[in-house]
Amino acid sequence: MSGFRIEHDSMGELRVPAEALYGAQTQRAIENFPVSGLTLPRGFIRALGLIKAAAAEANLALGHLKKRQAAAIRKAAQAVADGQFDDQFPIDVFQTGSGTSTNMNANEVIAHLAGKAGTRVHPNDHVNYGQSSNDVIPTAIHVSATLLAAEELLPALKHLKKTIERRARELKNVAKTGRTHLMDAMPVTFGQELSGWAAQIGAAMERIEDALKRLRRLPQGGTAVGTGINADPKFGATFARELKRLSGQKFETAANYFEGMAAQDGAVELSGALKTLAVALMKIANDLRWMNSGPLAGLGEIELPALQPGSSIMPGKVNPVIPEATAMVAAQVIGNDATITIAGQSGNFQLNVMLPLIAYNLLQSIGLLANVSRLLADKAIDGFKVNKARVDEALAMNPILVTALNPVIGYEKGAATAKQAYKQKRPIMDVALETTGLSKDELKKLLDPVALTKGGIHGR
Repeated sequence: MSGFRIEHDSMGELRVPAEALYGAQTQRAIENFPVSGLTLPRGFIRALGLIKAAAAEANLALGHLKKRQAAAIRKAAQAVADGQFDDQFPIDVFQTGSGTSTNMNANEVIAHLAGKAGTRVHPNDHVNYGQSSNDVIPTAIHVSATLLAAEELLPALKHLKKTIERRARELKNVAKTGRTHLMDAMPVTFGQELSGWAAQIGAAMERIEDALKRLRRLPQGGTAVGTGINADPKFGATFARELKRLSGQKFETAANYFEGMAAQDGAVELSGALKTLAVALMKIANDLRWMNSGPLAGLGEIELPALQPGSSIMPGKVNPVIPEATAMVAAQVIGNDATITIAGQSGNFQLNVMLPLIAYNLLQSIGLLANVSRLLADKAIDGFKVNKARVDEALAMNPILVTALNPVIGYEKGAATAKQAYKQKRPIMDVALETTGLSKDELKKLLDPVALTKGGIHGR
C-alpha cells in the first residue's frame, strides 16, 4: 500500500496515488479508459476552473453555499483555471461520452485543494451544487472554444491580414503573369493577388465572430436533462453573469437548455468556420509554394525566407517549410471538422454523448490555426522577395497579352498572333509588330502589363 491511499465513492473503496489531488471517481476513469494517452487540453481545464468558480459565486449569491465554502471553492477553482494543477487531470479523451469523469475530476481536485486549505467541502454536494456533468461539459466546450478563439485565433488572424495587406500595398504596382488552370493568363499585380488572400482571411474572421455569438449562449443550469432539476431557477442567469465577470467574455444563459445539452450545433458551426479558414490557408500556402517553386526549373517568382537546410543529401536546397506546415495544419483541421460533424450527430434524446471528442478536436483546431497563422505571417509573407527580372521576363513572353488587342484587331487575328508567338518562342510585342499593323508606340501602350491590371477596354 506504500504510495497509495484509500478513497471511496458510491461504488466502494479504491486505491489512489498518495500525492494525487483527485479521488476515487477520477481513479476509476484512469483505470477504465487506457485508450490513447491524450488528455483534454489546457484551455478546457481552464474553462472547467472558471465554471466551478462562477458556480460557487452564483450559489453563494443565491444562498445555497456558505461564504467560507464558496470562498474556498472559488480560490481552488481559480488555481485550476490558472493552470497550477493541470497534471491532476489525467483522464483520457476517449471516456464516457458525457465527460462525467472529467467533471468529477475537477470536483475532486477542487474539493481536495479546499480541504488542504482548511475548509471541508464535498465534491458533489458543494463543488457540483446545482450542476450536472450534462450541463457542465457542454458549457465548458462553449467557454473554452470562445476564450481560445477570442484571445488567440482572432488576434492571430488580424495580424496575418494586416501583414498581407502591408505587402499588398508595397507590391501594388508590380505586375506579374496571372494564371488560370495553372496556365498563363492576363496580368495582375502582386498587390491584387495578395488582396484576395487578405479578403479570404477577413471573411474567415467574420464567420468565426458570427459563430461565437451563438457559442456564448451557455446551457449551464439545465442540469441532468435540461429541466434544471436540483438547481435554483435563477442559477443559469446568475452563473452567466459571474462567468462574464471572471472571463471578460459576453456569456449569457441559453434560451433553451435542451438544445444546448442534447445538441452541439454551436460547436459544429464554429468547426465549419474553422474548416473554411483552413481551406483559405491551404490556398494561400499553395500559392506561395508555386510562386516560390524552382528556383530555376519552377516559376521562381518569389523567394521565401530561407529558414533551414532543405535536404540531408542535396546541399544548398531550401524548401518552403512554413507553407508546408500551414498546409498540414489545414489538412488536420479539415479532418477534425469531419470528426466534430460525426460527433455532433451523436445527440441521443437529451444528451450528446461525444462531448470530450468534440472538445479535444475543436480546441486543437483553434490552437493550430492560431499558431500557424502567425508563422505564415511572420516567417513567409512578411519576408518574401519578388524576383523582378524573372517576373518581367515571363510577362514579356506571355502571348496571352494579345487579349488586350481584341477590340482593335479582333479575336481571330489575336489568336493567330498568340499561336505564332508560342511557336516561335518570341515576345508578343515583336510578333504583334509583324501581324497587327500597329506601331511600336501603340503596342507599348496597349500591352503595358501594369495598365492591363486596371481592367477596362484598351482599344483605340
